[in-house]
Amino acid sequence: MSTSATTPLRTIAVQTASRSYDVLVGADILGGLGSRVRTATGASRPFVVTDTTVGPLYLTRIEEALHAEGYDAPSFAMPAGEVNKHLGTLGDVCQAIAQAELSRDDTVVALGGGVVGDLAGFAAAIYMRGIQVVQVPTTLLAMVDSSVGGKTAIDATAGKNLLGAFLQPSLVMADVQTLSTLSPEVFVDGIGEVVKHAVLADEALFEELTVHPLTQAADEDYLARVVARNVEIKRDVVNTDERERGLRQTLNLGHTIGHAIEASSGYRLGHGHCVAAGLCCMARATEALGWSEPGLARRIERCVAAQGLPTTTDIAHEDLVYQAAFDKKRHGDSVNVIVPTAIGSAEVRRVSLEEFSRIVELGCSGRSC
Repeated sequence: MSTSATTPLRTIAVQTASRSYDVLVGADILGGLGSRVRTATGASRPFVVTDTTVGPLYLTRIEEALHAEGYDAPSFAMPAGEVNKHLGTLGDVCQAIAQAELSRDDTVVALGGGVVGDLAGFAAAIYMRGIQVVQVPTTLLAMVDSSVGGKTAIDATAGKNLLGAFLQPSLVMADVQTLSTLSPEVFVDGIGEVVKHAVLADEALFEELTVHPLTQAADEDYLARVVARNVEIKRDVVNTDERERGLRQTLNLGHTIGHAIEASSGYRLGHGHCVAAGLCCMARATEALGWSEPGLARRIERCVAAQGLPTTTDIAHEDLVYQAAFDKKRHGDSVNVIVPTAIGSAEVRRVSLEEFSRIVELGCSGRSC
C-alpha cells in the first residue's frame, strides 16, 4: 500500500429506524477512537473484543486511544478464524464481558475482521438484552460489508450465520492503513464483496475494477474512496430495508451458492472467494435461463478474474444443493436467489429446491475464465 499525503476523512451517515450512526473511513484514524467512542455512545466503559491475529497488531494502539479518553478498556482475544465463530466462543466472550462487569450503559468495541465483528456484535446484542457496539474493522471484507448494517451472527453445525440478531453499531471506524498488514489472500478475499456491490449498484465502479483491479499496493486515498463508495451502496439499501424484508435481500447476490461453497469446504475457503464464485455461477445460470441480459456473465467473470478471485467451483453439485437447503434464505421447499439482471440492477426470485438444483447445474459447470 502506498501512502497518500492527503487522505481526507470520509463520513457516511447511516440512518435506520433503530439507530443513526456514522461510518468513518480514512487513514491513521485509530488514535481518535477514544473521543469518538465517548461522543457516539456516551458509554462509561468500553470492552474490546479482538482475536489472536489482530490483537498483537492493534490492541495496544486501541488501548492507548481509549486510555487517552480516561477509559480503562478491558479486552478479550478470541481464537482467530471462521471455525471459531460458534456458540462456544460466543459463550466465552459473554462470560468475559460479564466478568468485566459491564452495564447497560457500556459498549463493546469489535476490533478485527468479519468474524470478530459478527461474534462481538452478537454478544453485545444479547448481553443484558442489548448494549451498544462499535465496529473497528481491520479487513477489507469487514470494512465494505459486515461492519455496516447491523447483522450479527454465528455459525451452527447445520449452516452459516443461522444464529444471530440485528444490532446496528453506534459507530464504525475503518482505517485503511490496517489493510497493509493483511496477507495477500485475505486482502483479495474482501474484493469479492466489492465486486458484488459494483454489480448491484455502480457500473462505473465495476468498469474501473475490471480495467484497474484493486490491489494491496494501491494508494491509501484510492482504497479509502473505494471503501467509502461500498459503504454508501450498502447504506442506501440498509436505510430503506433494515431488517431484510425486501430490497436488502439483493445484498445476498452471489451468497446462496457462495454460502453453499463455503459450508461445503468446511469454511476453509474465504467468504469473499466463495461469493465471487457464487456470483459468477449465478450469472451464468440466469443468463442461460434468459433472466439476465446477454453477455452479462462474461463481463462479471472478467471482472472477478481480474481481481484474482475464482469464477467457478469444483464442489459437487449435490453438495451445494444440500447446503442450500439449510441456508437461512430458504422458505419451506423454496429458496430465494438474487438474479443479476444487468450491471447496476438485480431482483429477488423465489425458486423451488428442484429449480435451484437446475441453477447449480447450469452455473457451476466447471467453466472459468
